[in-house]
Amino acid sequence: MDKRKMLPKRPRLENLRGPISNGPMQTRPLVALLDGRDCSIEMPILKDVATVAFCDAQSTSEIHEKVLNEAVGALMWHTIILTKEDLEKFKTLRIIVRIGSGVDNIDVKAAGELGIAVCNVPGYGVEEVADTTLCLILNLYRRTYWLANMVRDGKKFTGPEQVREAAQGCARIRGDTLGIVGLGRIGSAVALRAKAFGFNVIFYDPYLPDGIEKSLGLTRVYTLQDLLFQSDCVSLHCTLNEHNHHLINEFTIKQMRPGAFLVNTARGGLVDDDSLATALKQGRIRAAALDVHENEPYNVFQGPLKDAPNLLCTPHAAFYSDASCTELREMAASEIRRAIVGRIPDCLRNCVNKEYFLNPSGYAEGINGGYYAGTLPVQQAHSTTPHDQVPHSVAASGGSAGASGPGAARGGSWTATQHMLEWISGAEEKSRT
Repeated sequence: MDKRKMLPKRPRLENLRGPISNGPMQTRPLVALLDGRDCSIEMPILKDVATVAFCDAQSTSEIHEKVLNEAVGALMWHTIILTKEDLEKFKTLRIIVRIGSGVDNIDVKAAGELGIAVCNVPGYGVEEVADTTLCLILNLYRRTYWLANMVRDGKKFTGPEQVREAAQGCARIRGDTLGIVGLGRIGSAVALRAKAFGFNVIFYDPYLPDGIEKSLGLTRVYTLQDLLFQSDCVSLHCTLNEHNHHLINEFTIKQMRPGAFLVNTARGGLVDDDSLATALKQGRIRAAALDVHENEPYNVFQGPLKDAPNLLCTPHAAFYSDASCTELREMAASEIRRAIVGRIPDCLRNCVNKEYFLNPSGYAEGINGGYYAGTLPVQQAHSTTPHDQVPHSVAASGGSAGASGPGAARGGSWTATQHMLEWISGAEEKSRT
């Protein structure tokens, strides 16, 4: 007997297809870029498994009804905000990927309760943000930015006295202490770079296990107060959340060394602009460099910082290089692809809201009823960078990617702990009495 006749017939592909959960039948799931127009990098990664569209919207009120009714996947930058009410407008949405590291513009808890996985891209742009942070620190110490502007404005330097006057405030780096808040990917990269310049590096991150400081050759402190008190320069590399909004405020600035520097390449909301402006005008903070701002795009002619001296501002660009931007978009599209061909949330690399799923097992199926699973090869992003080898994000530690990414928590996944908040509120109470 011919053994080939005994083998079961291979199932037809159409028999494997199923309806989108809670949505209409369609042979190709719809993926939408919510707040942008350019899908040229995402398209090659998704074109064989999904239909890709763009919305170029600033709010959900500008999103086409077809996308609200049929999109099962969404890519988004930082210019659109998705509250619980916004998320409820989507009828079939199963996954949102933030093209960046920060997810503070998405209600991740509400998304989880609605069965929508929220993912970010924490592994991109680490080098760029770390390099930019060091660039800003060096500018504060050596006053390069201000001296270059003087030359551009036509100032003549004819002798050492004029240089001394113009460069007043320049400081020697070696031997100073750099304090890093949040030792994640970017915070660690900054620490290693800073050591090469002669900084004594200390850090505060309550979520990291013991021994990290030994492996990196750093000094660990266990309270934010200790870090602020010991640091000649403070650099922020943590995410923004409801617990650490305005982490740097009037009270915590008083814990800093008089004349210290402040650098923020994480999230604008970590710093209270009014308190920073006052501290700069009074000289309590010698100079500050901000790549991120609470209200973006930043307007130098408006807000409390408009008249602040010794302030260097850049336009939320620390994450950017041609290579990092391409890598970022490839990694975001690859996460969408994993959701389509795999099972949600099990197949996802950087899902930040699994804990909020009411019934995780109830959502562990393919976006399109699982019919892609096992029928299509998983196409990797078109990049020479092995970004699929980036480890899973650790919710306990800081740094992204971005930290510094657009809109980003470029700070990563570090969060302020309740005991730190209790320390702040307790100290405030004591200061009142």
